[in-house]
Amino acid sequence: MRRRSSFSSLVAATVAVVLCSLMTGCGDGTNRVSGKITFKGQPVPAGKVYFLPDGSKGNKGASGFADIKDGNYDTASGGRGAASGAIIIAIEGIDPSAPKKPDPSGEITATVLFPRWEVAVVLPNSASTKDIDVPPEAAKGPTPPKTGGIIP
Repeated sequence: MRRRSSFSSLVAATVAVVLCSLMTGCGDGTNRVSGKITFKGQPVPAGKVYFLPDGSKGNKGASGFADIKDGNYDTASGGRGAASGAIIIAIEGIDPSAPKKPDPSGEITATVLFPRWEVAVVLPNSASTKDIDVPPEAAKGPTPPKTGGIIP
């Protein structure tokens, strides 16, 4: 009789751990993040979104990523969950409908909608939704840092 109650307790504990992992993320200290990404009011058709711990704010968690498909992303669909806390979200948007042209080396390259664009956010220690609107200025590329009047 004692074995049966130990077995039941083991099964219950295992189920609790699995359910907790599914509710909070991937069980590896990361959390599921999903959402929509737009650029100039339109869904970003394809690309990648990266979740990078912001080391300047003391975050040393795991990096995460997800594919962007028709303006949507989800780290649970072929990606990797993101750490909680201060994060830099880096987005790379691609136009898959643009004509593919070989570069000088003969490789075919994709047409980007905008250079890699980044935004700082704080993610909770749980699954979350984060919609992002990449501003039109992102197409111009990164803004050089201001030197504060000092000429290097």
